[in-house]
Amino acid sequence: MGLFSRNFNRPGPGVPKDTPRKKGGARFVELLFRDMGDLAKLNILFTLCILPTTLMFFGGPAIFGFEGFIFTFLLSLILAFPVGGALVAYVYYITKMMRDDPSYVWFEFKRKFLENYKQSALTGILCTAFIYTQIILWAEMIAGGAGGDIIWFLIALLSILIFGMITPYIFLHFAYVDLGAFRIIKNSVLMSFGYLPRSFMGALQGGLIWIAFVLFLPLSLIFLPVLAFFAVSVSILLCMMWIWSPFDKYFKVEETLTERMEETDEVKEDSDRKTENETSS
Repeated sequence: MGLFSRNFNRPGPGVPKDTPRKKGGARFVELLFRDMGDLAKLNILFTLCILPTTLMFFGGPAIFGFEGFIFTFLLSLILAFPVGGALVAYVYYITKMMRDDPSYVWFEFKRKFLENYKQSALTGILCTAFIYTQIILWAEMIAGGAGGDIIWFLIALLSILIFGMITPYIFLHFAYVDLGAFRIIKNSVLMSFGYLPRSFMGALQGGLIWIAFVLFLPLSLIFLPVLAFFAVSVSILLCMMWIWSPFDKYFKVEETLTERMEETDEVKEDSDRKTENETSS
């Protein structure tokens, strides 16, 4: 019983097949409460994947001293090897939820991670390096090292915004499209600016929970146990709510998957009929 054992897929009256999906905030609330257990599981799995690099980045200076910061920084990036695959698996499962495609978190996360961790490893390391660099930069600005320079503040803010707009498209490409790394990055940049309003809102709302957490420190620490289970999941879900539609429209993901499923069902029906005919004869 409880959060991880609630089964929303058990038989019941169901929803009519042709019922249109909810939109906007209503759809977000529906997914949040319907798939709350899966969101928590995803958050735990992702946390396990990023734990080695996070511990090294934040705990390394305590072990090796601040003189060995460069060493611990580089080591933390090496330990970020699984981050890319974890993010691909993460966005893939979130979009499966949005497509109303029921599945098992543990199985799907592992399958998608193993399929993509090699080709997405460098991207994950570069993303980790960007985040760590931002942490160092903002720590310097808050401490007063660059706090008086508005240019540094604007550059940091703009870089975070652009990063938040482009990166989700990159991992969606890894999850659904078989392309080389250069074409994935090129496509992601073009899509992020081609669908600028949605990309901007995806980046803004995806980072909203983290912005609120920082702005309301130390009061927000009260919600840390809740954030530990749902922060990343809710952030990615909010982001995907904005950018999945243009990505799906561009690559016809749902249409293609539906056609494949129908073809599979037809083959299965033909096989069943053939088996029945052989049995009756």
